[in-house]
Amino acid sequence: MKKILLCCAAGMSTSLLVNKMKAASESKGMEVEIWAEPLDKAPEEIPKSDVVLLGPQVKYALPELKKIADEHGKKIEAINMTDYGMMNGAKVLEAALKLLND
Repeated sequence: MKKILLCCAAGMSTSLLVNKMKAASESKGMEVEIWAEPLDKAPEEIPKSDVVLLGPQVKYALPELKKIADEHGKKIEAINMTDYGMMNGAKVLEAALKLLND
C-alpha cells in the first residue's frame, strides 16, 4: 500500500483534497493511504509516508523538508497550484504516483 502525505499551512484545505484523492483512488481500485498534516508536523510524519506533497502555500518549505525526506529515502514535491486550486484529486493522485515511480 502506498502512503501519501499532504502538508499545508493548517491541514484544513488539504483535507478536502485528500478526500478527492481517496475517491479517485477508490474509483481505480487502488489501495492507498492518504492523509493531511499541518507543516509543523511534517518532520515526524515524513518517515511514515512513501511520498510527500506540499500545498502551494507552503512551497517555501520544500528545501528544508527535502533534506528530511532524503534522509528517509522519501520523495517530496509541491502540488501543482492549478490542480490544488481546482481540488483535482485525480491529477494530484496521478502526480504523487508518478513521483513514486520516478
